[in-house]
Amino acid sequence: IGAYDGVHRGHQHVIAEVRRVAAAQGLRSVVVTFDRHPASVVRPESAPKQLTDPDQELELLAATGVDATLVIHFDEARSKEPAEEFVREVLVGALNARTIVVGEDFHFGHQRKGNNALLAAMGGELGFTVDGIDLLQRGPEGAVSSTAIRAALSAGDLESAHAMLGRPHEVRGVVGHGDARARDLGFRTANVAIDEDVLLPKDGIYAGWYERPDGATHPTAISLGRRPTFYEHAASSLLEAHLLDFAGDLYGETARVRFVARLRDEQKFDAVDDLVAQMGRDVERARDVLGA
Repeated sequence: IGAYDGVHRGHQHVIAEVRRVAAAQGLRSVVVTFDRHPASVVRPESAPKQLTDPDQELELLAATGVDATLVIHFDEARSKEPAEEFVREVLVGALNARTIVVGEDFHFGHQRKGNNALLAAMGGELGFTVDGIDLLQRGPEGAVSSTAIRAALSAGDLESAHAMLGRPHEVRGVVGHGDARARDLGFRTANVAIDEDVLLPKDGIYAGWYERPDGATHPTAISLGRRPTFYEHAASSLLEAHLLDFAGDLYGETARVRFVARLRDEQKFDAVDDLVAQMGRDVERARDVLGA
């Protein structure tokens, strides 16, 4: 039960236990999640950007092998629902739960008053057991968490983020038309529009992969930033993907962009020729990193 943003290794650890218990008891394994992060309703002014969009989250949950995922609409009324009511309505009423598996720090319900102790007490009355498991640790730094992954990505630390995710960070968006600057410089790029609620890594140059709707993947040099050589005060970061050895039309398609390695920080160049030379070096380094 939870937000499952990122479906990271900590989440996978809990789901693996859910599947194990379900198999042992001859039951179906079910994940209960929400159609938006609860923080976006409870404290929208400080809600975190998301590691995965809703479609990604469902795909990743399905890939864990869980039998079903129940997606609950989360709104203001749900945010004010007492924990006891959630247990009776959803866990028992809708799912007829026999065993509930949660992390040791699990909280739910209005003002997060629900916890493992409350679940255990209600289980005795309603006929279910509670399996509270230890959180998956990432070392002395603490438990694997969506918060820790966001911090790593925001710092440009892909290695730590990917170790916690169990895979490269991926974002999705539609390819649109830009100002054609990269093309004029000799490097055609796909400008991928990412939902503002989705977290992007720290601005910089990256090596990664671009996946097309048909599943074809292409090695890619990724520029993520505000293009300071040309713009003094850009409003937001732009994701530009230069597909190596590719010259086709990408406009209008939904792209999946996976970040594999950070190559360097974004940099302002005094001369455009210097930028072009560096872009060439970035492409070759991306090629080396990706084995392309």
